Amino acid sequence: MLQAGMTVPELSAQNQHGQQQTLRQLLGHKGGIIYFYPKDNTPGCTLEANDFQSLQPSFQELGYTVIGISRDSVQSHAGFCSKYGLGFTLLSDQDGSLCQAFGVWQEKTNYGKTSMGIVRTTFVVDGQSVIVKVYPKVKTKGHAEQVLLDLRVTS
Repeated sequence: MLQAGMTVPELSAQNQHGQQQTLRQLLGHKGGIIYFYPKDNTPGCTLEANDFQSLQPSFQELGYTVIGISRDSVQSHAGFCSKYGLGFTLLSDQDGSLCQAFGVWQEKTNYGKTSMGIVRTTFVVDGQSVIVKVYPKVKTKGHAEQVLLDLRVTS
């Protein structure tokens, strides 16, 4: 998994509108919050997305953009954004290249069954694409608020 001090890979993916974008193109003047989540329209992922959406104006005031990434399709992301009024970018990583590059595609165990999947992880990145903080194995409740509090302390 990528760690603080490392540079974000220069990769691109399609957003919920079908436009190809690089992560660097999406960063705010101070940087971005890049969060990886398992699946659109599931309870934990919906909670996390709604929390980031409700706090998006505060992140923007600090100069940060919010970027969500999962392996869902562009169409799934478009529906997810429409259904919940999400106003930030969701990138579709259907081939898994972003998940692999960031190291979030890992073996997971759920109810005794082992499989590969996205380990919910958030990366805070500065305006030069350098990772300044990593939140591994995120629990959704209160996570977006914690990221905002941490940014307020360091900004």
